[in-house]
Amino acid sequence: MEPLESEVDKPRIERAVREILAAIGEDPDRDGLKDTPARVGRMYAELFAGMRARPAEHLKRVFEERYDELVLVRDISFNSMCEHHLLPFTGVAHVGYLPSGKVAGLSKLARVVEDISHRPQVQERMTHQIADLMASELEAKGVIVVLEATHTCMTIRGIKKPGSMMVTSAVRGLFKSNPATRAEVMALINSRR
Repeated sequence: MEPLESEVDKPRIERAVREILAAIGEDPDRDGLKDTPARVGRMYAELFAGMRARPAEHLKRVFEERYDELVLVRDISFNSMCEHHLLPFTGVAHVGYLPSGKVAGLSKLARVVEDISHRPQVQERMTHQIADLMASELEAKGVIVVLEATHTCMTIRGIKKPGSMMVTSAVRGLFKSNPATRAEVMALINSRR
């Protein structure tokens, strides 16, 4: 894959940012703002790197292992961008699965979260995308994904309710069909709270 910066039309972003600054009554050529359009272009290239990522690639290399108990990675930090207001939402992902002979490296689960989060996104879709990808690529007997996030589109504008937290979950396989298994993993996710 080519470097990300060559795939983003930064001059176009820069022109748009200059227009936004002018539209709100600012002088885009003012000393403090003259480099802002270029900085925003570089920032968007970074924040939206997931647009060109292939998160399934992280789950291609697995280890054959006769382990069939829960694998859970809690508190994977992420940041994403609300597609409705282009404001960030940040939080943690809890990702668990029941292997069926294949286990993935722990960092690979964090990389999947990272790639999927770096897109214009809604939390509900992000939750399902992670779960669906893990279920299909790992052929897991069960998958659970829980995301907890604070959305600045709700905390700094509109209703302005700081401290509010959105929680979404997606369950597949045994976690969906077996309430006891689902209750066990939820207890582990919440055990330090």
